[in-house]
Amino acid sequence: MSTVRQSVTRSQAHPPFFVGVDLGATNTKIGVVDDLGQTLSYRTIPTGAGDDPKVTVRQIAEEVLDTVHVAELQSPEIARIGLGAPGPMDIRQGLLIAPVNMPAWHNFSLRDPLIQHCGLPVTFANDAAAAAFGEYWIGAGRNLHSLVLLTLGTGIGGGIIIEGKSIDGFHSHGAECGHIVIDYHDDARICGCGRPGHLEAYASGRAIVKRTIEALDSGMKTSLNARMEHGAQLTPKLVADEAEAGDPLSLEIVLDTARYLAVGIVSLMHTIDPDSVLLGGAMDFGGPNSPLGRRFLVTVRQEVRHRAFPIPAEQTTIEYAALGSDAGYLGAAGLARAEVYASRQP
Repeated sequence: MSTVRQSVTRSQAHPPFFVGVDLGATNTKIGVVDDLGQTLSYRTIPTGAGDDPKVTVRQIAEEVLDTVHVAELQSPEIARIGLGAPGPMDIRQGLLIAPVNMPAWHNFSLRDPLIQHCGLPVTFANDAAAAAFGEYWIGAGRNLHSLVLLTLGTGIGGGIIIEGKSIDGFHSHGAECGHIVIDYHDDARICGCGRPGHLEAYASGRAIVKRTIEALDSGMKTSLNARMEHGAQLTPKLVADEAEAGDPLSLEIVLDTARYLAVGIVSLMHTIDPDSVLLGGAMDFGGPNSPLGRRFLVTVRQEVRHRAFPIPAEQTTIEYAALGSDAGYLGAAGLARAEVYASRQP
């Protein structure tokens, strides 16, 4: 899906200014953002998840300051930095607890070293919560009072925004939407976190691969076999491509994923009653610009209407997110902005 990054010059921008940092296991995105959510400068750098995190944080801080310089700003002109990172985490302490794909970063104090290196205050957030806030602030949810964002990829992340507040929870484990239990049976699928029956075990990219392997092992006919015999790797993208080309098994895998996802969405709707549920992340099956992506979304909506109370079933919108991979750094900057404005209130 295309992103909506909008570059503006210093003279075109509206102060105050913020920096958004989206820390990932592979890459870290950094953007300088103005008060309207417009980007003045942006860069992506390798994270080095297996490297010494202390060294990496120092490098990120240097890149932050350089990105500010490229935006033709001085550090004192930056009101605050927003930092999104993968959980689990302790938001109050600024601590990464056990990010799944970053073992070297377990129990690492992330926020305070960035404060020290940059000399600027930092708002610390879960990366999916930051992405959700980006959509709420300037994306697909910009005219809404509340939303849930599900980020679909290797796993399933989640963010919940209600009246401008990110629902982080008392233990910093709020909005772990991918870990809603949708199957309580003894033989439920095991999630990547090691626990049974979670939504992520059924509707994530990792789950698509596992379910497809099971179907192949059962001897079901599919064009996937020919693709893999010619060297293609079994990925959600390959399944989506073959579904788009008319392979019945691949299409069944994709639409079953939509149905599993809908079960989790109904639980969220009945708990939170949001204005909208947005689907983001890399695994969007082509999104609104693809026939398969549109069919996936229609199937989610149909299954939700079948299972949800009538009023939320009719009035809660379910759409694709709008900001693509930019949502994380934009939302992190937006959360920093929200904290600055909250501190100014009497």
